[in-house]
Amino acid sequence: MATTTSSLITRDVEKMANTTGNVYESVSIISKRARQISTKVKEELNSKLSEFASTVDNLEEVFENREQIEISKFYERMAKPSTLATDEFMEGRVMFRRTTEGEI
Repeated sequence: MATTTSSLITRDVEKMANTTGNVYESVSIISKRARQISTKVKEELNSKLSEFASTVDNLEEVFENREQIEISKFYERMAKPSTLATDEFMEGRVMFRRTTEGEI
């Protein structure tokens, strides 16, 4: 039986709240960073796959491209944006600022 590493990591909620003083604010900051990472990764993937885009709609002319498959597999194996954002936040590598209630 093959063993696999779990993608689930137990996080200490108190440590997560230390930076902001509020766990919900920390989670909000992490989620915003995760969206930034996700957008960046999606743009990178789309730009790499656009090289392989076919202008022909004929299915007979579409063929398997190994390089395209390898690129897709690489991005599938990457850590999820939420995991990366949480790691960055816990390591103090996420910059954020608080706005006053009157600011938009």
